[in-house]
Amino acid sequence: MNNLGQMLKQAQQMQTRMQEMQERLAAVEVTGVAGAGMVAVTLNGRGEVKKIKLDKSVVDPNEIEVLEDLIVAALNDAKGRIERHIAEETAKLTGGLQLPPGMKLPF
Repeated sequence: MNNLGQMLKQAQQMQTRMQEMQERLAAVEVTGVAGAGMVAVTLNGRGEVKKIKLDKSVVDPNEIEVLEDLIVAALNDAKGRIERHIAEETAKLTGGLQLPPGMKLPF
């Protein structure tokens, strides 16, 4: 029974640390790029788009599809970067805690 109490205490501590991590992540900004930096998209830790920067050379009305593809690529790059950052922060938070298979943090 002592182990159960200790486990509950650890779970509560982890929940508090998880909330703190989520607050820190909201302030993190990550930029993804495409087209050798001609398109840049900045996301916050919640995955919200904060900024899009376009090089003037990619703004050609005759090649709008290229610009659309570059924006999608930059968004996907930024999303991958933020997901890796979240995974790193979560790994730091959980330390040696073994989670059941298939369980992901943050919840």
